[in-house]
Amino acid sequence: MAAIEVTHFSDPGCPWAYSAAPHFAALRWRYGEQLRWRLVLIVLTEQARQYVERGYTPQRQAVGYRRFRDRGMPFATAPRERIAATAVACRAIIATRLSDPVREWEAFRALQFAWFTTTLVLDEPDAVAAALQRVAGLDVGRVMGMLDAPEVGAAYDEDRRLARTAAGSPTEFQGKSANTDGAVRFTAPSLVFAAAGRTLEAGGFQSLGAYDVCVANLDTSLARREAPEDVVDVLAALPEGLTTREVAACLAPDKSAPDDAAAEDRLIAAVAEGRATRETLGSGALWSAA
Repeated sequence: MAAIEVTHFSDPGCPWAYSAAPHFAALRWRYGEQLRWRLVLIVLTEQARQYVERGYTPQRQAVGYRRFRDRGMPFATAPRERIAATAVACRAIIATRLSDPVREWEAFRALQFAWFTTTLVLDEPDAVAAALQRVAGLDVGRVMGMLDAPEVGAAYDEDRRLARTAAGSPTEFQGKSANTDGAVRFTAPSLVFAAAGRTLEAGGFQSLGAYDVCVANLDTSLARREAPEDVVDVLAALPEGLTTREVAACLAPDKSAPDDAAAEDRLIAAVAEGRATRETLGSGALWSAA
């Protein structure tokens, strides 16, 4: 049974949340099923005009992605045809949660990868469906057919409500909340750790060390897995596929920064040995156990 519940406030269209993925991969490697994750979708925008009114353009977005690339995750920099809202993608993730819950995280990841490494306009249902095709075993037609279902609408509204309960929280105190639609909300990604009646909050983009401190202060009885000797062990433990930086974060010794080049060398060797596969993804790659 999981010792710590982790509520993860996020959105598939947030580059900060996407750039925090290596931290989450490292947490999942270290603690495995001792952390029970719950995804709560913020829904950053329901209409594309909300971004347009803030000055976003396809060119500005693409330039921003180039700058985020320095944080380690793969990005593509071809401008989209137009700016997209995140509501349809969020509904698709919630439909996956309700119809096939074990694939919710993979659906979220698939839409993140599509958002940041393709030019798909992801408030169009056909584009969302195309992005979800990478989730093996997911009934994409069923998911897309549920977007307007009452149960999806109710869960969508509840996620939005929960995400907008940050007033007076440590997240707001630290200046990591936002108010873009009339309520103080969590920014993506925000994590709330809970165990034995205690909670610790890491709002907004934080370091891996900040998350690890939260875990350590809630439960020191957890088993904490150290960096693996064999890179394929990480790929097998996190089978949805990992980017180079995500693998590097899992391999990094304590108090050491991720070494992308060293991780990639080990991944290349594993591919050459037939023990791993590589998929080009934006400016980088996605690696999986063979």
